[in-house]
Amino acid sequence: MPAIPKHRQPIINAAVTLFRRQGYSATGLNDIVDESGAPKGSLYHYFPAGKSSIAVAAVEEAGRRVAGTVAQLAKDTRSAGDLIKGHARLLAGWMRKSGFRDGCPITTVLLELAPADRAVAQAGREAYAARLDILIEKLRADGFPPERAERLAGLCVSAIQGALIQARVERSGAPIEAAADELARMLEAAASRRSAGADPGSAPAHEEARFPSQGRLRLPRRPI
Repeated sequence: MPAIPKHRQPIINAAVTLFRRQGYSATGLNDIVDESGAPKGSLYHYFPAGKSSIAVAAVEEAGRRVAGTVAQLAKDTRSAGDLIKGHARLLAGWMRKSGFRDGCPITTVLLELAPADRAVAQAGREAYAARLDILIEKLRADGFPPERAERLAGLCVSAIQGALIQARVERSGAPIEAAADELARMLEAAASRRSAGADPGSAPAHEEARFPSQGRLRLPRRPI
């Protein structure tokens, strides 16, 4: 029976904590050893490729945690809008508890290493895909067609990620919750239009401005 990797998970957990708080470059291997309580030899044993391989494992771990949280919220909420608001409340609470020192470990690592480090970039793509898939499924359950659900899910994730940065700068959870509230209103309005027979995937005719092949701008027929 193979031996249980005793120190591998504590090393990954420590990396997630440190990367979310101080970023990848500012975190040294000794910091990870101290935070994890693992012998330094274990770090090289489990991650012989060095610090970047720890970053891959940390992004994968953070992605699993986020996906697990979002999946549970998907089960517990009525709609995609409720899911987003529930997740925003959790994120704002976690950030307040940390004194707004903590960010998203996936984002902090990707901003420093992607796309140059292909393994880290791939781990990031998979982490985001897992979260998006859950949200897409929830949006489809709300009645959105597949392509529209995919685009809306991407918009929601991007907006919340941006709000996380703003919340850290402002030292307030308000940007996260405000973004989630607006996203939820948008989704609910789009779902209502769809149930009423309108296509939420396209704007009303009077709100569209097109660029015909002649290069002229066609202005709205009446004020927006």
